[in-house]
Amino acid sequence: MFRALGSSNAGLLAHVAFWIVLAIGLAIGELWTRRAAVFVLLWMFGVLVLPRFGAMWGVLVIPYVALLDIVLVLVVFKGDVHLS
Repeated sequence: MFRALGSSNAGLLAHVAFWIVLAIGLAIGELWTRRAAVFVLLWMFGVLVLPRFGAMWGVLVIPYVALLDIVLVLVVFKGDVHLS
């Protein structure tokens, strides 16, 4: 499982950001428990199942989690987060 977390800082950041945004969404009430459970199941699929298909699919775990992060930010914050 730890191989799926990625060996780079970007991979670790993607996973940490996923859990932080998920917690924020639950805390402010923008994310229902069912919807949060769907996101967690999708994350589990990416982390646990994708690497089992082969090395090529295992490489796609970090982009998959990053895509989940983007969708989660759009759902929780109802749009993009402005950095400036």
